[in-house]
Amino acid sequence: MDTTSLPVRPATAFDLVTLVGKEFGPTEWYEVTQERVNAFADATSDHQWIHVDEEKAAASPLGGTIAHGLFSLSLGPYLSSRLLAFDRFPHGLNYGYNKIRFPAPLPIGSRIRMRVNVVAADEVPGGIQVTTTQIVEREGSDRPVVVAESLTRVVAAS
Repeated sequence: MDTTSLPVRPATAFDLVTLVGKEFGPTEWYEVTQERVNAFADATSDHQWIHVDEEKAAASPLGGTIAHGLFSLSLGPYLSSRLLAFDRFPHGLNYGYNKIRFPAPLPIGSRIRMRVNVVAADEVPGGIQVTTTQIVEREGSDRPVVVAESLTRVVAAS
């Protein structure tokens, strides 16, 4: 996908069904900075040293601070909306996750991007549930930093 173009914006239940089995992405690169991780630590009160203490983390086997796994996961809605947007439906919401894995650490100073695979689009009471696999990859790494099966519920247009 040309990441300079607009994301795919399905408008009907049929549009969603036709996306099953397709991959979108990758997104543009997103830089993970110490400032962003510190802000996340402040917002969640998770100040574990491996995330925020640059001096102590530098002496650890990881060689520096790393982002929280949940920081990486929290970027899912932002990054995935760059690829697949549900804004043409009356309403949509993040319904949750079935599976989440953090296969590799995310060192501060890294750049990440996302790919999205549409796994299913199923009718549910009041709308459609879209299941996607979100894969967050780190530049220069052969292992993803996040693999998450995400659930989005959208209200189908009448």
